[in-house]
Amino acid sequence: MFSKSKNNSKPIATNAPQNVKRGGKSAPSIFSTDLVIEGTLHSDGDIQIDGRVEGNIRSGSLTIGEKSVINGEIVANDVTIRGRVVGSIRARKVALSGTSHVEGDILHNALAVESGAFFDGNCRHADDPLTAEMPKGAIRSKTDKSSGPSNPLKVKAAAGSTNGMAKEPSSASRTLSGALGVGINRNN
Repeated sequence: MFSKSKNNSKPIATNAPQNVKRGGKSAPSIFSTDLVIEGTLHSDGDIQIDGRVEGNIRSGSLTIGEKSVINGEIVANDVTIRGRVVGSIRARKVALSGTSHVEGDILHNALAVESGAFFDGNCRHADDPLTAEMPKGAIRSKTDKSSGPSNPLKVKAAAGSTNGMAKEPSSASRTLSGALGVGINRNN
């Protein structure tokens, strides 16, 4: 920052660039709707995907847009899903919006599900889902539908129910609805 002049022993300021660390987050990586990615994505920062990914994703924060399709495993601190995911999800916070369509298992610390979200799979709470392993037999590929329920669940607020629980839910519905605090209706 300061240097000595040959003619003068007083330090003078220079405009040399400094190695300054900037606080805060970096800009998110955004993948547009016309982008198709085949392979693994890894980022410590934020990713927003509006296109298609054929592979696994690991990130700090992940937002999946309404028109996006993900075929692979997701591991992240925070995941917001508005589009389609086929594969397992491990995250501290998972939010399924009303437009989401998830076919796979979710290992989470916190889970939020909006009315209208489609979820076909198992969900399980874990204190640290990023380091925990998915239960054996829980991970399913796109082609293996045999290990999951035969009737996918569509999460809806149960009309006329007490305490947000639907009347006489199945055991699978009872577990999920109790964890989420919403009623579950099976659509055939």
